[in-house]
Amino acid sequence: MNETPVEVPAPRHGREPAPSIRDVAAAAGVSRQTVSRVLNASPKVSAETRRTVMEVIERLRYRPNRVARALGTGRARGVTVVTSDTMLYGYASTLQGIEEAARVEGLAVGVRVVESDRESDVRNAADYVSDPSAGGVIVIAFDAAGIAVLRALPESLPAAAAIEPGVPVVGRPAICLDEQQASAEATRHLLALGHRTVHHVAIPSESEHNGRLAGWRRALDEAGAAVPPVVPAGWDVRSAYEAGRVLAADSGVTAILCGNDDIALAVRRALFEAGKDVPGDVSIVGFDGVPGSAYWTPALTTVEMDFAGLGRATVAAVLAELAGEPQPAVSLTPPRLVVRESTAPPRAHGAR
Repeated sequence: MNETPVEVPAPRHGREPAPSIRDVAAAAGVSRQTVSRVLNASPKVSAETRRTVMEVIERLRYRPNRVARALGTGRARGVTVVTSDTMLYGYASTLQGIEEAARVEGLAVGVRVVESDRESDVRNAADYVSDPSAGGVIVIAFDAAGIAVLRALPESLPAAAAIEPGVPVVGRPAICLDEQQASAEATRHLLALGHRTVHHVAIPSESEHNGRLAGWRRALDEAGAAVPPVVPAGWDVRSAYEAGRVLAADSGVTAILCGNDDIALAVRRALFEAGKDVPGDVSIVGFDGVPGSAYWTPALTTVEMDFAGLGRATVAAVLAELAGEPQPAVSLTPPRLVVRESTAPPRAHGAR
């Protein structure tokens, strides 16, 4: 396809009929089928052709007939996101990425919150998104409730998931971030500072084999360091604060890897109340890369995660499912350890 500028008819106004898909095809110099592939995000269309068609669509102010397209595919031209939470940073950032990608593709986005992993709640959520009006389905399966919904969906339903590593999902596109490697890197950072071991306050539903818990344990094993008992916390900061109080009472604790940044903030509060200085007495590392963590006192060392990219990737995956196309290649920014003020070598009297 040459790069000669495309002549596009002026936008229509007044009572003239709205432009059709045939008008778009004629103006772009492509077939009607090619325009349809562009609208359905088919990977078979070249980037140059896609840009040309999208330019014509914008200049003609062409808007697809969503009703006709829904009848053609059996599903509405949109996505419904199933999630158990819309406020926690990882969930919210993944949802943001989904919304950004959906907007580019001209998709409507709906959200269905699943209250818990109880059978009734899971079934209600699965039934809701099984209706064709829900369009493609994206499940944010970072926890037991999301995983349960994903497994309850009918096999014929076009769906994709943003998922916790290590969770087996058969027959669904499931995309995850490399939490194990990131967690191992954070643990190695603390060990390299001279800490004899690293304690871990874990978020719920961590994978024993591929998630944050596994990376922490692997790094300790590789270094020949003692593996302390895991201190569990819920998604609420109160439970993390209580976990922090337990660790603050142990004089042998000099380094803590927290399951996310909210946990780190609560643990920091418990240490402060116990008279423990961070990082003088105890070093803390968070997880997820909440933007505000750079402005805490002390600024938090954390692992930045590409949740928005994860959300965008799930949109591409579910569009391929809707179109019956092969799954596109996934390209995500790898997790990155950001070292700040909350980590330092242990004081001589605090080492064990």
